[in-house]
Amino acid sequence: MLLKELSSLASPLSEGQVDKLKQLTAELSAVQLAWVSGYLSATAEQGTNLVGGDATVQSAPAQTITILYGSQTGNGRGVASDLAAKAQAQGYAVNLTSMGDYKVRQLKQETILLAVVSTHGEGEAPDDAIELHKFLASKRAPKLDNLNYSVLALGDTSYEFFCQTGKDFDERLAALGAKSMQPIALCDVDYESAAEQWQESVLEAVKPLIETSGASVVSLSGAGLPGADANAFTKQKPYTAELLVSQKLTGRDSDRDVRHVEIDLGESGMTYQAGDALGVWFTNADSLVEELLTKLSLNGDEAVTVGKDALSLKQALIEKKELTQLYPGLVKDWATLSGNSELLTIAEDKELTRQFVLNNQLADLVSNYSAEVTALQLLSMLRPITPRLYSIASSQSEVESEVHLTVALVEDDRDGTARFGGASQFLAQADEGAEVKVYVEPNNHFRLPQNPETPVIMVGPGTGIAPFRAFMQERAAQGIEGNSWLIFGNPHFEQDFLYQTEWQQYLKDGSLSRIDLAFSRDQEHKVYVQHRIAEQGEALWNWLESGAHFYICGDAERMAKDVHQALLDVAVKFGGKSVEEAEAYFENLRSEKRYQKDVY
Repeated sequence: MLLKELSSLASPLSEGQVDKLKQLTAELSAVQLAWVSGYLSATAEQGTNLVGGDATVQSAPAQTITILYGSQTGNGRGVASDLAAKAQAQGYAVNLTSMGDYKVRQLKQETILLAVVSTHGEGEAPDDAIELHKFLASKRAPKLDNLNYSVLALGDTSYEFFCQTGKDFDERLAALGAKSMQPIALCDVDYESAAEQWQESVLEAVKPLIETSGASVVSLSGAGLPGADANAFTKQKPYTAELLVSQKLTGRDSDRDVRHVEIDLGESGMTYQAGDALGVWFTNADSLVEELLTKLSLNGDEAVTVGKDALSLKQALIEKKELTQLYPGLVKDWATLSGNSELLTIAEDKELTRQFVLNNQLADLVSNYSAEVTALQLLSMLRPITPRLYSIASSQSEVESEVHLTVALVEDDRDGTARFGGASQFLAQADEGAEVKVYVEPNNHFRLPQNPETPVIMVGPGTGIAPFRAFMQERAAQGIEGNSWLIFGNPHFEQDFLYQTEWQQYLKDGSLSRIDLAFSRDQEHKVYVQHRIAEQGEALWNWLESGAHFYICGDAERMAKDVHQALLDVAVKFGGKSVEEAEAYFENLRSEKRYQKDVY
């Protein structure tokens, strides 16, 4: 029942009570509304009469465990949701919320806080954690003497600032007077086991705090969990879909192989929104596994156990282990095994290790630094395969039970040998009808404006074009014309203009207002998307001032930073702002969700 209907129907609430209910619910997020719904339902089951008559009230309200998550790729959200389910199964009242939806002023009211947060890029907070991260570091942050907390930090040891955001949260909460219930848990890419241990520990640590407060517990039957009614398929339980198409988009003379991939979701009932990502599980190429087995003189038929699965060594390397991405721990272990002085020197230097990890695969490590290793030793050193996330390049309003991706085949030449990315090679070489295990990873921080008439500026070089194809399909399905501007770049017009005919059709029918192209190698001097932004600075500034939303998708290391700098220059030149004012301007756009990034 909608609240606006309450007054006109036979409601047991007075007009004043209805007004209070409206006021309360207007301040709550969807997750918080679900929690309140479950709480009221549980309270009613315990004997509280909500419809009239004499009400019996609990002697003490349930003390709430607040679980906050900051997640860039969904891992943090998954760990937090799992923790919330376990806490609710033990009877605790839980408030599970994204840090992006959390009201920072509420922090001083909390007594039990469990935070799960990842680190993005080089020590940066994920998008949904930025506001809370800044608040805790500011002078506005309150004393938190009544708060008990614990932090689980997700990261990747391949990066210099491993788990930095989680460390920041832990340090700031402690500095503000909060008491740590459990030491911070620092988790690498293979985080599942460490996360499970932390969950068990913090729930044990919570018990005496709840008992001391005299609060009773409330069973919510999963009401507070986000996605309770959403897709049943997850990272842990993916859907086995069928690959329909893997078609090359780039020309025959292009120096890159970019694929348009179509996947059939069948009768799965999976849904997604424009801006979401698709998680793709993959298997390693047989040829790569055979190369490793040969170079290591190992028998692929040897029986091994990985987790609870008994299988052959070859199967384990194909299906279970990460072979195309190195990490510092593996380099260090291999250096010790090989005894090679050059590799030992690399392993002792963080920056040398970082560069080595970025520019080599396991096969290169094995080829260049020989070592004797058993099957069990090898498997123990390797990380488990993790799925890759791809920005979805379609709208269900147009493609219905399909999902489309734009995938660049990762390919490098290493001393005359071609090395490929695990997932991109899997998708590029898969035959029509092949099985692909997938799941939807929501990205609520990369969404079209709520008002479809709002102007949008989309900057997406290379495969960064993917979500904007989804955006345009969605807008076209809604009958929205104009108010859209695409800035796209790639090396060559004739070879690398991805989805060229579609963009030309959008221009022709008026769905797309304008397009600016940056083909970097078609002239003597290189031209990138940031140069087009500078050239069209006045028009772009006018669009922003008229309320446009600005989106970037693609490379985080260089492109996104160069585009941001170009935007600052535009604000200075055409907005009359100082550099500091320009930074504040775009920070404000970001907080208003008018400046959104999907970068990797």
